[in-house]
Amino acid sequence: MPDLVLVERDGPVAVVLLNRPDQLNALSDDLMDQLVTTLTGLDRDEGVRCIVLGGSERVFAAGADIAELAKSSTIDLYYQRRVERWDEIAGLWTPLVAAVSGFCLGGGCELAMACDLIVASETAQFGQPETGVGVIPGAGGTQRLTRAVGKALAMDVILSGRFLSADEALRTGLVARVVAREAWLDEAKRVARAIAEKAPVATRLAKEAVDRGFDSTLTLGLELERRLLYLAFASEDAKEGLNAFLEKRKPEFKGR
Repeated sequence: MPDLVLVERDGPVAVVLLNRPDQLNALSDDLMDQLVTTLTGLDRDEGVRCIVLGGSERVFAAGADIAELAKSSTIDLYYQRRVERWDEIAGLWTPLVAAVSGFCLGGGCELAMACDLIVASETAQFGQPETGVGVIPGAGGTQRLTRAVGKALAMDVILSGRFLSADEALRTGLVARVVAREAWLDEAKRVARAIAEKAPVATRLAKEAVDRGFDSTLTLGLELERRLLYLAFASEDAKEGLNAFLEKRKPEFKGR
């Protein structure tokens, strides 16, 4: 099987790139299997403190592999647990930064939204065009997009099939940063390095607090935040970070 996913390591940062250029990184079963295997393996690696997920300058991912999907039966889709792969990626412990340039559509948009934050090129275009081929988003598009940009805009994108530009995505809260075309991957790596420099225990607990609190009430979110604060405070990293601040030196976090 060809390498549908390429991996680079830069110290505590891992860069994972989708690699089906002739198919615009269409998310076939084989690609998604390789992607989940790769990401979960990196997630278990204590030396990896942040992961960047990208495609190419032309396209992040243009969506599902339509030829493959057209041949599938309902039972095939049910037993393959195809869309559950996006949930596995969203559930990673390690912070995941999506580096998006060019087209980011359908399952590709859902993949980017499953990451913790999105760094987008000025050329990025986001969309959920599934109704144009007779189906609907099934890997989180109707839910994550609505939570990110609001009901009215999500309805427009999903029902009419229009794309969101990078600037629109930034204004509406879908992406965290927009950069020049040539900087899409470098900026994502820079963000990842900044995350990787922080205390791994605190970073992962903060990620959990945001994720779980976002889908809860403010009262429950605050309660969760306080409990996770106490857990972070009990870590060796917290003692190291506080002492390093007082001693005016750079902390050496061990992830413990």
